[in-house]
Amino acid sequence: MVHNSLLEWKPISERIIKARYNSAFAKLSVTVCYAPTEDAEDEEKDIFYDELQASVDETPSHDVLLTMGDLNAKVGVDNQVKESTMGRQGLGDANDNGDRLITFCQENRLVIGGTIFEHKNIHKVTCCSPDGHTQNQIDRIIINNRWRGCL
Repeated sequence: MVHNSLLEWKPISERIIKARYNSAFAKLSVTVCYAPTEDAEDEEKDIFYDELQASVDETPSHDVLLTMGDLNAKVGVDNQVKESTMGRQGLGDANDNGDRLITFCQENRLVIGGTIFEHKNIHKVTCCSPDGHTQNQIDRIIINNRWRGCL
């Protein structure tokens, strides 16, 4: 049955792939990505977000839009002036990748899912460093604001 749901798929780049599905209530466009790390050059990050933006731009406006993957973005807990994009349930402080992701989400009316619901910090962590002490929340599920309640 699942194979009947897949309408199309498209590799955008080495870091981004997109698929579109038919569902009972709306079409679902899913973009899975692996963003450059915090240490990557700004040019590489710019290219990634330009490609991600192009993917969003070609998505029909009535689709449920999910973007997910390792976005290497720490968005932190401060959601002042960003309430429509994120909640207060992030971890730590935002980094450059986090600021880029927040801007991308604000421009596209997207919501960063892992920041909305209250959880213990241990359940927010998506990546632990090899030293066992550094814990981050860098893997993301993002949805368009219209479908926020579906999270």
